[in-house]
Amino acid sequence: MELKGRTALISGSTSGIGLGIAHVLASAGADIALNGFGDPAAIEATRLELATRHGVRVIYVAADVTKASECASMVSETERQLGRVDILVNNAGIQFTAPVEAFPVERWDAVIATNLSAAFYLTRSAIPGMRARGWGRVINIASAHGLVASVEKAAYVAAKHGIIGLTKVVGLETANAGITVNAICPGWVLTPLVQSQIEARAHANATSVEQETTKLLSEKQPMHAFSTPEQIGAATRYFCSGMASTITGTHLSIDGGWTAQ
Repeated sequence: MELKGRTALISGSTSGIGLGIAHVLASAGADIALNGFGDPAAIEATRLELATRHGVRVIYVAADVTKASECASMVSETERQLGRVDILVNNAGIQFTAPVEAFPVERWDAVIATNLSAAFYLTRSAIPGMRARGWGRVINIASAHGLVASVEKAAYVAAKHGIIGLTKVVGLETANAGITVNAICPGWVLTPLVQSQIEARAHANATSVEQETTKLLSEKQPMHAFSTPEQIGAATRYFCSGMASTITGTHLSIDGGWTAQ
């Protein structure tokens, strides 16, 4: 329970990687502020289950993270209800693929706003409180695409490279404030969305889920195994621990060897 008494605000945490991170941090004793889109009844069920399972306080704060004012309000509301924001996990993200000459401008703007600008807005709002308390952790969920590129992903790759740069700058600016700022760069992570995509591919190609899983992973990863949201959560928990107190401004790849090539 090394995080008991701490509060973590996690954007995009009503499902997938963000929810996995929430469970791991809650299991370490942190109170949790969830954020993300979804059916209100499902979100409330998720909030209640998280609180009941781990015995911590859990709130949900609705906000459109592409808007600076709503990000500031989300930080303020978390501080009002839970007292503080000690840990900020910038996880919210969307994807769109198209060749650059056909990439719709509005989709570029949406991906950059959600995947990059939101992290800046939330970090900007959370850092003052962390400075005042002399302790804080910012963990940015980047991607293997923050380090290398793939075709038809101009906005996503640009945003994730930007997250790595933002991590470095804020890490330098807070190096002696008791705050660390780091990024995690996942490769393929098995979320319900990815699982449904694999099953759809298997149905369309008249193959097995196992075959489509190996095919999907082998396109990028030497290791034909998915990471899990909980593994990303474990890395997040490590960055929040005392053992990682001198690690800042850098990234950790969890990508099955993707970026070793």
